[in-house]
Amino acid sequence: MSYLFIDHLVSETHQHEIYKKITTLGASDENDIVCTEAGIEPVHAIIYREGEGYEIEPASRKADIFINGKRLKKRTPIMPGDTLQLANLNAKFSEQALQKRQSSHTEDNNVARAFEKLQHLAEDMAQDYNVNSLLTHAMDDVIALVNADKGFLLLIRDGRIHSHVSRNFYQESIDDNLFSDSIVQHVLETKQPLIVRDALSDETFNTSQSVINMKFCSVMCMPLMDRGALIGIIYVGNDNIVNQFKPQHLEALRIFASQISLILANAILVDDLTFENRSLTSKLDELRFGNIIGECLPMREVFNTVHRVAATEVTVLIEGETGTGKELIAQELHRQSSRAKGPFVVINCGAIPANLLESELFGHVRGAFTGAIQTKPGKFQQANKGTLFLDEIGEMPQDLQVKLLRVLQERCVVKVGSNSVEPVDIRIVAATNKDLEKEVQEGRFREDLFYRLNVITLHLPPLRERGDDVILIARGMIEKYAKEFNMVVKSLSQEAILAIRRYRWPGNVRQLENRIKKALILSNKSQITAEDLDLIPEVLKPVMSLAEAKDDFQRRYINEILELNNGNRSKTARDLGVDPRTIFRHLEKQNER
Repeated sequence: MSYLFIDHLVSETHQHEIYKKITTLGASDENDIVCTEAGIEPVHAIIYREGEGYEIEPASRKADIFINGKRLKKRTPIMPGDTLQLANLNAKFSEQALQKRQSSHTEDNNVARAFEKLQHLAEDMAQDYNVNSLLTHAMDDVIALVNADKGFLLLIRDGRIHSHVSRNFYQESIDDNLFSDSIVQHVLETKQPLIVRDALSDETFNTSQSVINMKFCSVMCMPLMDRGALIGIIYVGNDNIVNQFKPQHLEALRIFASQISLILANAILVDDLTFENRSLTSKLDELRFGNIIGECLPMREVFNTVHRVAATEVTVLIEGETGTGKELIAQELHRQSSRAKGPFVVINCGAIPANLLESELFGHVRGAFTGAIQTKPGKFQQANKGTLFLDEIGEMPQDLQVKLLRVLQERCVVKVGSNSVEPVDIRIVAATNKDLEKEVQEGRFREDLFYRLNVITLHLPPLRERGDDVILIARGMIEKYAKEFNMVVKSLSQEAILAIRRYRWPGNVRQLENRIKKALILSNKSQITAEDLDLIPEVLKPVMSLAEAKDDFQRRYINEILELNNGNRSKTARDLGVDPRTIFRHLEKQNER
């Protein structure tokens, strides 16, 4: 390491460490070496580090500099042992440090400089709150503060790392990939600040491909937190000097990072930052199949089948658990068919009482039954020239199954209370969350109707079997409902992504949708967390009594079945085999918590 010893006129000799690529000397406080004696210009001299050597240059024509008694007019090399005269100051360039440091510039003043730069940042915020400009200036200050030769402001969005600001010592934008992925990943996982003294010889990182390829030396990272959530990382490096960063540098960076975290958190909340939202939207658009998002193999097979059979007139049966998106697939079959300009009519066979279902399907004439004050067409007539989607077909009573079979065979319907036959031109798409083949074997579903419906079968996998589709769907929902609710598009925290992947989602897409809506509305953080989604952390809880454990399980299980039934308390009570009052008491307890 090289040093410049200056005989200040108002104090004793000071030692100044020269380690940066560019070191400035002058009367202004912005210089690396501040000399306020008479004759010293605001910026008087510039010292350059070139490999192992150094050069010095007058910063202006007024700046008097002599090397070994010879006046300096241009950039000139300086060697250890050279004597310099800077206006009225005498200095010596050396590679030997004083045994007793007479200046605390690089240690005690580091934190002071951090607070000083922090004050400047606060003043800039008060005058012009341009987020991107503020963050760029902040990173320039950080690089200068810790004597790095490059720095990156990395933002965490949906568990992914994006380089938002990439700068070098000369306050220029640089390639945003010149950092170590393995070091950043380590900070991402630990959420702890880190100093790497020499990455190439560090046992933790010296096998990393990025470290080997780019020959990283000194690295320092500081996580940026917002109420416990990791929202970014400050990464600074010096690839020419090992052991560059000391604990005092880390402390100064910690002070500065607190303000940057605040700027980031506020910017995320008001959506002032230009993140990767456009690329995310573009990726989601690429993975959309109509209104469905998915790229897993089972869903791609479904999409391919839909594309092949949509243009035909064959009847399609869609199988899948509740909430897997059966109606969306039916809509896409209709949209891609020759009937796309015709109506798409939906009837849920399990949601209508058996005594009313026939009228809903086939219509009725005036006076057919009490309350039939006028003739009304049924869903079959409404779907003429289009598609009729029979949802939850497995819930249809057997007497109606016979009539439905006749309609499918003859393509004619008869209204309740009428003898007139009306032809209909429709395509039937049916869906069920039951195993219809098993229902046939057990005598609850007509075999002839099953084979009439089961020409083409599409099986929709549950969300837990769709891999990373669950994250893509969650992001798509956040984007959709943020726009619908006129809110900011928030990202998912890393913990939320892990929790979403691990949870089994018994209610599938519908359950995920409900959780996303709730999180968007109620969360006041810059990111949606696992807690916002009501996802139980996969960590060991304190030991509970058996009674407490039973109560906890019952509470969560009732909530899940309520979600499956879209909050229908009566149906939840029936499904659970309990008195409806049990569900009401459960909800009252929930409200009291």
